[in-house]
Amino acid sequence: MKILIDIGHPAHVHYFRNFIKIMENKGHSFLVTARDKEVAHSLLNNYKIIYIDRGKGYKSLLGKLIYMFKADFLLLKLSLKFEADVFLSFSSPYAAQVAWFLRKSHIAFDDTEHAKLEHMMYVPFTDVVLTPKCFQKDFGKKHIRFNSFMELCYLHPNYFTPDPSVLELLGVEKGEKYVILRFVSWRASHDMGHTGISIKNKIKAVKGFSKYGRVFISSEGELPEGLKRYQIKIPPEKMHDALAYASLLFGESATMASECAVLGTPAIFLDNDGRGYTDEEENKYGLVFNFTESLEDQQKSIQKGIDLLSIDNIKKEWQKRRDKMLSEKIDANAFIIWFIENYPRSVKIMKVNPEYQYSFR
Repeated sequence: MKILIDIGHPAHVHYFRNFIKIMENKGHSFLVTARDKEVAHSLLNNYKIIYIDRGKGYKSLLGKLIYMFKADFLLLKLSLKFEADVFLSFSSPYAAQVAWFLRKSHIAFDDTEHAKLEHMMYVPFTDVVLTPKCFQKDFGKKHIRFNSFMELCYLHPNYFTPDPSVLELLGVEKGEKYVILRFVSWRASHDMGHTGISIKNKIKAVKGFSKYGRVFISSEGELPEGLKRYQIKIPPEKMHDALAYASLLFGESATMASECAVLGTPAIFLDNDGRGYTDEEENKYGLVFNFTESLEDQQKSIQKGIDLLSIDNIKKEWQKRRDKMLSEKIDANAFIIWFIENYPRSVKIMKVNPEYQYSFR
């Protein structure tokens, strides 16, 4: 089978990297296209995944529209040469539109309910939309839910064991408390209207958390001068190891909050829209704490972080909660491999008997 995968964000590299390697070993071939966003290309290079650069994209709505035509044309040209049998992506309008034009199947993954513009641009051109079971939106007949999280594609114990050598890179001792703060740029099309955590409260969080352990900051944008010395300096592929040994994650990234949940690290997530998966990770498993971006909630979230850091042996409790979560979730990667290899018959199986997915533990 010839499979084209379009990558639009560093997280998408992680969603697909194990899938690609396993499927290649089974004899399938891939064409990977990737937007030059943050560390996406660096991650692809690290995992030795060959890809074609489709550019950086644009920030304005007009620029995004222009870029859509350019990206569609590039993918069309590459697809015709590659002769793809099926297109895969995490909500890529470019892969969806080109697949539709070529009368090929596009199978999309999604876990972001409020990405309305992306939904308008890719769903009509997509054959199947696969989402976690907790996804709080309905795409109708083409929607199939699986009982897992996207982060389990790469952080499930079947695929990931944290490497303690990251502690040396961070300059912390084994067992020493440290906190990772994550700030996003709010430049995605579904982030319009968001303000995030104020600079004043970022500084307040750093000062408050520093009383309990080391503080490291991962930021998409430029940090204020007073916070630059906290910037984390490790290779991007080591971030999950750092999250696994952290005492707390505090920030604006839903993906990193969920990564911490599946790793057994307490996480605080601030966002006005929220996510179905972080809601479930809080309400069902007690692994994540969700707050809005309001100034009041920013204050509450900082205090919550201090409260969590004050608890001795909190990681042991979180590992128990994580184990409960893992016992109820399927191996997302194994499920996706089965679904693609058996497509389109797999669609019928999931429609008739959705419990079949529990074969993939």
